[in-house]
Amino acid sequence: MEARIAVFPGGEEHKNIESLQELVRALDAFPIHRRDEPILAIGGGVLTDVVAFVAASYRRGVPHIKVPTTLMGYIDAALGIKAGINFNANKNRLGAFEPPQAVLLDAGFLPTLPRRHLVNGVCEIIKLAVIRDAALFERLERDGARGVATCFSEPAGEAILDGAIGGMLEELVPNLHEEELARRVDFGHTFSYGLETLHEHRLLHGEAVLLDVLVSTCIAQARGLLSAFEADRIFALVEALDAGLDYGVLDTDLMWASLLDRIKHRNGLQRVPMPTGIGHCLFLNDISRAELDAAVLALHSRTKASHEPAIEC
Repeated sequence: MEARIAVFPGGEEHKNIESLQELVRALDAFPIHRRDEPILAIGGGVLTDVVAFVAASYRRGVPHIKVPTTLMGYIDAALGIKAGINFNANKNRLGAFEPPQAVLLDAGFLPTLPRRHLVNGVCEIIKLAVIRDAALFERLERDGARGVATCFSEPAGEAILDGAIGGMLEELVPNLHEEELARRVDFGHTFSYGLETLHEHRLLHGEAVLLDVLVSTCIAQARGLLSAFEADRIFALVEALDAGLDYGVLDTDLMWASLLDRIKHRNGLQRVPMPTGIGHCLFLNDISRAELDAAVLALHSRTKASHEPAIEC
């Protein structure tokens, strides 16, 4: 079988209609058979999302196979059936549901990644652990930093990846086409959309999600849904993993606009997943702008205090 390589530039800034059109032109120039010659999407989450949308659209559907090469793709982006591109300054505004013919997971790609991209994937694992899996959270507390340092090549790191993949599939499979819009996996995906879109050169997807998780943690604690002890555990884990978050991008106007957009996406309700304890959650529909403002202020205050030098007596 003949094959041809089409090079796709990485990064959120290339998740657009121009990149989609370039891939479609490459398919037309090849061309491929409609049913027995799949597109092989070998790369990160942006690539697999765009290729899946191409596969859903080209000749009304051609097969594709995902081979994620990033940790974000390995534990998140390649596992579901959502495909899409950003459009009109909105993330994933155009898209489809398109199941791949297969997903090939090879952890051998992980040692090729810069540390920042490994931690970017861990941010999504933290999200999942906080909202649905206390045992996974404990694994991250115990073995997460070592997992990053060893590219998850040791048994403890492999257990973290297996737990994340299993948990994600348990959430996605019963609701592949999102008939149910109250989804635990949407934790971290409410306030982050506008931040990620505006700062696509400054924020990776997981980093934006983790900022959202920490803002949500502050809201949950202020409401009495989450104890101070559990909130401290979340912040301590982020500190231990040295996520290097850019708190300077937090913009409450933009984050509130993101929440309003999510209301449209979630069919008229906020449906914001909110932790009620590590591994547990409920959905809120009444978050106010004042709560968001207070949570961002609390987050800034907390992170500033954690980085101030200790005063010796």
